[in-house]
Amino acid sequence: MAIDYDLWLDPDDVDRHRTLEVTLERYFIERLADYPHLRLPGPDPYDYDAPFNRLYTALIERARAYCLRDHHYSPTPMQLSQAFYRAVARSRKVILDSPHGDSNRSGGD
Repeated sequence: MAIDYDLWLDPDDVDRHRTLEVTLERYFIERLADYPHLRLPGPDPYDYDAPFNRLYTALIERARAYCLRDHHYSPTPMQLSQAFYRAVARSRKVILDSPHGDSNRSGGD
C-alpha cells in the first residue's frame, strides 16, 4: 500500500491541511444532521455492531471519497477521525446514553 496522505507528503502546507480539516468537520456535521438523534454507545463503547459505530465507519469512508473527489486531497485516518469526533462534540443530534459508559454515575455533567 502506497503512502498517499497529503499531510505526510507535504507536511509544511499547514494552511491547506487546516482548511481541509475544517471542511471535513463541516462535512460530518452536515451528515449527522441527516439523522433524527443519535445515541452514543453507553456501557460498551467497543460494541462494533452498535449503530453509532457502524455509522462512524460508513461516514469515514464517504468522507475520504469526498475529499479525494472534490478536493483532490487524501486525508490521514487521524484527520478523518478527529474531524468526525469534533463534529460529534458540536452536534446537537448526538445523545450520550450514560456519562463515560458508567451507569453508576449521575448525569449531572
